[in-house]
Amino acid sequence: MTIVGTSLPYYLEEGLGERVVLMLHGIGGGHQAFGPQLRALAAGGWRALAWDMPGYGYSRSVSPYTIETLAMSCLELIDVLEADQLVLLGHSMGGMIAQEVAARAPSVLAGLVLAGTTAAFGKPDGQWQRAFLSERLAPLEAGRSMADLAPGIVKGLVGRDADPEVLRIASASIAAVPPASYRQALLALVEFDRREALASLAVPTLVVAGALDQNAPPAVMEKMAARIPGAQFAVIPGAGHLMHWEEPEAFNRLVLEFLDQSLASDRLAPAP
Repeated sequence: MTIVGTSLPYYLEEGLGERVVLMLHGIGGGHQAFGPQLRALAAGGWRALAWDMPGYGYSRSVSPYTIETLAMSCLELIDVLEADQLVLLGHSMGGMIAQEVAARAPSVLAGLVLAGTTAAFGKPDGQWQRAFLSERLAPLEAGRSMADLAPGIVKGLVGRDADPEVLRIASASIAAVPPASYRQALLALVEFDRREALASLAVPTLVVAGALDQNAPPAVMEKMAARIPGAQFAVIPGAGHLMHWEEPEAFNRLVLEFLDQSLASDRLAPAP
């Protein structure tokens, strides 16, 4: 396993070949968020990559910090990967970036996996959005650190019976997020709206929800999937928002079955 990076976003890589799955983490993640997926996808014959979103981990930030500029950074990385088939797997905020990439450059993608995400966060000047930002930014403005906040954040993201080790790993991941990047990411979230682009998605798409996810509830994600032509929808029992950590075997099985059934090399020609 190798950490790779220059002026482009850093990424962790496992596996070989020109069939690539690039994984995009959420607001509290980093390249380490997809450890179980890197191993499983590589074992399944894919070259698996997990990036550090700009401003996270080893990656330089971008300015302005928006879903659009993050997607452009992702496209710059995609451009150097030399993939015959490229699938984006986006979790939470990473799923928003994946949708933005798909809307801007559909020809570079062979498929999408959208996990625990949404096509819109609502109006940025709405009351709910203001309350959302205030609740999450106020503790930082009061001087609390990301390490202080991490355990409470994680409790709201997982299912009732989450493994204590998952809680520990997720808390450590959130604690490592630079406060400035966390602020910028929160502000970027509330401006995102790609609902109108869903009907234009023309690549095989898997939409995955955690049965106990309160951030991206299954009913909401099922409606999202229904707007994407031909999309598959699946729910992982017992999992919350961090489904790929909470139930990695079930998550990996869904993703690999989707890749094998929808994106087998003899069924899908490379994107032009």
